Amino acid sequence: MTPPGLTTLPSSHTARDTMNRLEAAVKAAGMTVFGRIDHAAGADSVGSSLLPTEVLIFGNANAGTPLMQSTRTIAIDLPLKALVWQDPAGQTWLSYNDPAWLAKRHGLDGTTDAVIAKMTRALEEVARAATGS
Repeated sequence: MTPPGLTTLPSSHTARDTMNRLEAAVKAAGMTVFGRIDHAAGADSVGSSLLPTEVLIFGNANAGTPLMQSTRTIAIDLPLKALVWQDPAGQTWLSYNDPAWLAKRHGLDGTTDAVIAKMTRALEEVARAATGS
């Protein structure tokens, strides 16, 4: 079951390829990549194991700033994050928070609807480029 506000898409690529494609798509869309966290490598470093699980942190100040100006608490959810992970059956998935859900979570008023819509379209585009769906 997918938690509320989380969009999850299957990928037709491996986890590593999906993450590489996502990072390339984010950069091509003019967004900034702030970090890439490999949780499986972290697990390995402490002698544990974890199926491929990586988070990409990215964003665009032109989109995020108006949201934070409206409601400062949304900064806890910005910059955006996307998770690429593999399930035990070997299927790769890409998950991210739905911007409309973030807006609702933080009680943004209607003045930011255009920014939220643009952010949603950008996430959908980079997710499709990464997953091949």
